[in-house]
Amino acid sequence: MSLPSYPDASYPGEPAGNHEPYGDQAPAPTNGFAVAALVLGLIACLFFWTIVGGLLLGLLAVVFGIIAALRTRQGRAPRRAMAVVGAAFGALGLIGSAIVLVLAVSVFDSQEFKNFQDCVERADSRAAEDRCSEDFIDGLGG
Repeated sequence: MSLPSYPDASYPGEPAGNHEPYGDQAPAPTNGFAVAALVLGLIACLFFWTIVGGLLLGLLAVVFGIIAALRTRQGRAPRRAMAVVGAAFGALGLIGSAIVLVLAVSVFDSQEFKNFQDCVERADSRAAEDRCSEDFIDGLGG
């Protein structure tokens, strides 16, 4: 008894011959720097009030966005718009964080804050500390 002979390895309905088992489509090109810039830029905008969130992540988003935009300009990667938006969000987070930092330094370096510290050091009760806080807030307001 002999084994049945099978035709070529192709499936019915497919032309016989040399073919790729998973199709002949190349994977879509990606731009990891553009994705990283967008994610870091969004996080920088959400956490601009923190030093790490605004300054560090915003700076990284701007750098990654510039790298990604340069790669798209050279034709090595797609998603130029994503790179530019990520860099823009990073710049907004960076600017917002810088403004918060300048305001915080100006408040902590002000005469009102020094008066507040002296008041708290001399306070002998919780009520006196609360009064120092109220005076400090009133002094900042005007």
